[in-house]
Amino acid sequence: MSKRTIAVPSRLAGYTALLLAVLLVSACSSSASSSAAASSSSLPSSSPSASSSATAIAATCEQVSAVLGDGPDPDADPVGFAEAHILLLRQINTPDQSLRGALSQLAEANQSFVASNGKSANAKEAVAVADKKINSICPGAAS
Repeated sequence: MSKRTIAVPSRLAGYTALLLAVLLVSACSSSASSSAAASSSSLPSSSPSASSSATAIAATCEQVSAVLGDGPDPDADPVGFAEAHILLLRQINTPDQSLRGALSQLAEANQSFVASNGKSANAKEAVAVADKKINSICPGAAS
């Protein structure tokens, strides 16, 4: 009986490692997450649900920042940077419909950018517009 070795493509292994890293980062609390949660909970709200919604959005924004802050250098490898985030952006769940739409918009824009190998001006513009939308909800997340 011979042993079989299953070769895992290096990209798949890289995505798996990146996904695990994001999950670990989001599971751990840091001083940034504590201060973000504290600042969102200190905002005046008209109802407890508004406060919990703000807290949920702040937590999701931390996940978005962690995802977009990891991966290849966007200046050195813009296509690789976009490709590294497509799946991870689609896996982020949020109760906020606007943020969910912005995440979907960025994932789709990145997909188009990757499909054009970074050569489509329209795809590049779509990524810039989607980044701006993300930053309007989660300041600095897509910077």
